[in-house]
Amino acid sequence: MRNRPRWGLVLLPLLVAALAVPAAAQQPAAPAATPAPAPPKPKPPAKPAAAAATKPAAKPATPPAAATGGAQPKLLGQYGDWGAYTASPGGKKICFAIAKPTGSQTVPPNRPRNPIYMFISTRPADKVSNEVSIVIGYPFKPGSEASAQIGSTTYALYTQQDGAWIKNAAEEAQMVTALRSGDSAVIKGASAKGTQTTDTFTLKGISQALDRTAAECK
Repeated sequence: MRNRPRWGLVLLPLLVAALAVPAAAQQPAAPAATPAPAPPKPKPPAKPAAAAATKPAAKPATPPAAATGGAQPKLLGQYGDWGAYTASPGGKKICFAIAKPTGSQTVPPNRPRNPIYMFISTRPADKVSNEVSIVIGYPFKPGSEASAQIGSTTYALYTQQDGAWIKNAAEEAQMVTALRSGDSAVIKGASAKGTQTTDTFTLKGISQALDRTAAECK
């Protein structure tokens, strides 16, 4: 088994930076923080509303500077739901494809979670290619396993903190082939507090993203 937890945990700040969204948007509003009602104001004219209607759509998040070695992820291309990036934390070039889930469920329902990602990284300096990892958005139950279902095949994942990696490294190449040819990947796990989660990732664009990262990190 490769020493993936160590690398995965080092890379998480960098990888999450690539698709990070404001933390405030991920958390439910705190009841105690409800602001006092503003004093009555005259009804605003129609001009601001019109301006809002013509406001450009939000662009994909621009990767900020990463905390690891000052590296900053560079977008190589966006392919469907998958982005291809490169960066050089600690002077070592890496490339990765990354996506957010298109659907998430929790039991009990509506449990708060941090952002969730699946990413596939290549690190030439370490002779690692297409390593599959998941950031689940909560601490896994210690000692628990998660699972990834792609089509009719299910892969066991081992967990550490909020990350998951394939348990049998010999199956990783097969898993990547399944991701390239599949329609979706369903990740299931359990949090330290007992919350059961199911996250669905669409695989549209993953082949193109992986081809781009392979070309960049030969």
